[in-house]
Amino acid sequence: MKRFFIGLATGVVLVVALLTGAVADRLWGIPLLDRFVSLQPGGTSRKFEQRVLTEESVVIEVAERVSPSVVTVSVTRERRVFDPFMDPFGAFRLPRPERRETIEQDIGSGFILSADGLVVTNRHVVDDPNVKYKVITKDDREFEVKKIYRDPANDLAILQIDPNGLEPLELGDSEALRVGQFVIAIGTALGEFRHTVTTGVISGLGRGIQAGDPFRGVVEQLDNVIQTDAAINPGNSGGPLLNSAGQVIGVNVAVAGGAENVGFALPINVVKESLEIFNATGRFSRAFLGIRYQMISRESAILNEVSEGAFVIEVIEGSAASDAGITPGDILTNLDGQAIRSESGGLALIIRKKKVGDRVDIQVWRDGEFLTLQATLEEAGE
Repeated sequence: MKRFFIGLATGVVLVVALLTGAVADRLWGIPLLDRFVSLQPGGTSRKFEQRVLTEESVVIEVAERVSPSVVTVSVTRERRVFDPFMDPFGAFRLPRPERRETIEQDIGSGFILSADGLVVTNRHVVDDPNVKYKVITKDDREFEVKKIYRDPANDLAILQIDPNGLEPLELGDSEALRVGQFVIAIGTALGEFRHTVTTGVISGLGRGIQAGDPFRGVVEQLDNVIQTDAAINPGNSGGPLLNSAGQVIGVNVAVAGGAENVGFALPINVVKESLEIFNATGRFSRAFLGIRYQMISRESAILNEVSEGAFVIEVIEGSAASDAGITPGDILTNLDGQAIRSESGGLALIIRKKKVGDRVDIQVWRDGEFLTLQATLEEAGE
């Protein structure tokens, strides 16, 4: 009988141990067979070896493989330095002659597009024509930017550098994306922390945001961007948004002000369309209407008793829109028979399919009435 109870007690202990291991495996992802426990002399301490979880393995593998092709975009500029001389009592004397100093600063991110030296970034990262830019790789190699090609419609730019053992990233398919899909972002966070890796999910698709500077030609709203909760900060602009296979599915473009974990990326298929134009012509030739606008959803239209469409905020002087008679306050509802709706890609998607020189009919809602205007689309300048 005593032997029976000893055996029973031993069995209970083993069952408890197995259950404890199973719970640990469920809670911390530490498989029982992968966990090594050893008692040190005196039986007071234990050593654990924890395996890397599947998700962690994916991030590590992608980061290690992709990071050599992710670059930092740096700017070199001169600035004036005023160096007033102060006497010991704190009173200013006459300033010394003005002098200038050269400063270098990391301002954005990018990634290698092709082995012949093409780099993708955002237009707003390299929008100053009066400064010098360079590209810095993970191994601290520096390349002078020899030429910049700017796409005014998509906040996209292509940088030309000398090819030297550069490995391009593989481009994915943004049409196959689904909300909730795991994503990885890599870039120079805050213009200070190079090759920062963050993870998250796709929070939304087909979002509409306003980005860029209308006075530099970027006036079209970005209507079909990817929303993600992966941490994107100033300095990440132009860097890749990747899927778990390490393919680029977006170009990080913006972060929502006053919010946390609300970032946006240009879908890579939009970038592919721009690259097709670039490869065929050597430049970004884009049809351009010439307005800055805000999309009005169906719900907002009903609430405000107006028409659904693109509400015109600003008309660029001398543009196709200006020549057609479009004015601020107009709501564009239809273009060449296509309804302008947020859920179907908005105005930008319709114009993107047009060519320079196309004459289009535009239905406009103005002061409670519908008008039809004609515009000849022009080429967007850099």
